[in-house]
Parts: sequence; C-alpha cells; structure tokens
Amino acid sequence: MNIANQLTLARILLVFVFMAVIWNPWLSLPVTLWIALAIFVIASFTDFLDGYLARKYNLVTNLGKFMDPLADKMLVTAAMIAIVDKGTVLPAGILPAWIVVIILLREFAVSGLRLVAANENIVIAAGSLGKIKTVVQMIMIIVYLAPIQLSIWPLIATLLAYAALILTVVSGGQYIWDNRKVFKSEAKSK
Repeated sequence: MNIANQLTLARILLVFVFMAVIWNPWLSLPVTLWIALAIFVIASFTDFLDGYLARKYNLVTNLGKFMDPLADKMLVTAAMIAIVDKGTVLPAGILPAWIVVIILLREFAVSGLRLVAANENIVIAAGSLGKIKTVVQMIMIIVYLAPIQLSIWPLIATLLAYAALILTVVSGGQYIWDNRKVFKSEAKSK
C-alpha cells in the first residue's frame, strides 16, 4: 500500500477518533470541540495531502480512487451528524437536519452510481466540482465545530451550510450527468 493510500486509511481511522472525542462525556464542551476540531482539520489535511502525493509521484491507484471519496464521505458524514446532534449547544448554532439529509442522499446516489460503474469495470474518480463541494463542506464543519463566541458566527455557519447544500446538489447532478454512460452500458448488458 503506497503512502497516499496509507494517508487515506489514516483519515478513515481518524473518523473513529473524532467520534470518540465528540461524544465523550468527560470533557467540557469547549475542550471537546477544540480537540474534535483539531482531529477534523488533521483528517481533512490528509485529504489534500494524499491527493497531492498520488498525483505528484504517480501513486494513483484504483484502491485510492475508491477509498479517497469514501474516506471523505465518512469524515464529513460523522462530523455533520455530530453537529446536528450537538446543535443546541454549539456557538455556531444548529445545522438543519434537512440539509444534512439532502447532502447524504446525494452521497448515496453518487456511491450507487460508483457501484454500478464498478460492476461494469469502470472506476469513476471524483470530479473538480465535487472536490470544491467537499472543501466547502469541510470549511462549514470547521466553523460549526469551532467554539468561537462571535455574534456573526451563526450567520457565517448558516451561509456556509447553504453554500455546501447548493454545491452538493449541483455537483451531484453534474456527476450523474457526466457519467450517464454507466446507465446506458448497464441497459445494454440486460
């Protein structure tokens, strides 16, 4: 397993560390949020680093194409669910659950498309708009997790939530449209 894939695996493991921290009953809320935020930022950085290393040193593998978006989804999903769960006590306020549901539905649709493609021996890598969507989601999560007491903080979080929602829907539609050939090849094989 190359270094890029090891970083992706580390990100998956950090998801579980993040969950253990965010739902611990022993630390005060600000301490919990700062530690969870640090773990999330480190895990998010591995997303940038593994992609950079894979491209720079020609370490792109089918395993990496599969694991990288999966690791992103695991990290973002765990964080968003934690934020919804803890929304009433977060300085940034509540992340509406309906936004999280739409984001998750998009992720399920894209993952389903990837499964159909894999059945046809087609590996679909993440597109550039999907990567931008992931970055915006990660920034949104950072803002929600940060225990910063500013009057404008909830507004910033809300604007980022809607930006993430719009990018999620648009990138999902583009992803399905750009890979519609997968459905055509599936129809031909029946």
